[in-house]
Amino acid sequence: MERATFGGGCFWCVEAAFEELEGVESVTSGYAGGHTEDPTYREVCSGETGHVEVVQLEYDPDRIAYPDLLEVFFTIHDPTTRDREGPDVGSQYRSAIYAHDDDQLETAEAFVDALEDDGVYEGIVTEIEPLETFYEAEQYHQNYFEKNPTDAYCRMHAAPKVEKVRDRFGDRVVADH
Repeated sequence: MERATFGGGCFWCVEAAFEELEGVESVTSGYAGGHTEDPTYREVCSGETGHVEVVQLEYDPDRIAYPDLLEVFFTIHDPTTRDREGPDVGSQYRSAIYAHDDDQLETAEAFVDALEDDGVYEGIVTEIEPLETFYEAEQYHQNYFEKNPTDAYCRMHAAPKVEKVRDRFGDRVVADH
C-alpha cells in the first residue's frame, strides 16, 4: 500500500469522491501544511494555523496508479482559484498536493506542467510540496458524506463531485457504488 495526500476544498467533498475508486483502500480527512501542532477543526477554520483541509488516501498502486489519482484530483476541484473551492473561502481550502516521496513530488509537478502545456487549465495555483505531518481530523468528519447524504451542503457540493467521478471514471469506480 502507498499513501497520497491532497487538499482541494472541503475535505468532506474530496473524501467522498476518492472513496468511489477501485484500489483506494481508505480515505482519511485531516490537516496538513501548517505550523500548529495537532490542530482542531475550529483552529484550522480560523485560517491562523496554516493548515489545509486534506484527505490522505491509502491505495494499492497495482490497482490504481498515482497519476490516475492526480487525474481525479484535478477533475473534482478548481486548481486555478487561490484559497477557494466553490463556496468555501480561506487558506484552509487551498489546492495542495503533499508528496510522500520524491517520485510523487516529481510526478505531480510534471502532471501540472502537462495540464498547463495542454491548455486544460491556465494559472494553476496548486501547491506541491513534501508532506511533513498529517493530522487526522476529528472523528465526526470521517466518512461525512456517507453518514450525511441528505445534508444540504453535501447534496449541493459533495454529490456533484461524486457524480463527476462516476461519470468520467466509471471504469475505475467500485462496483457496489
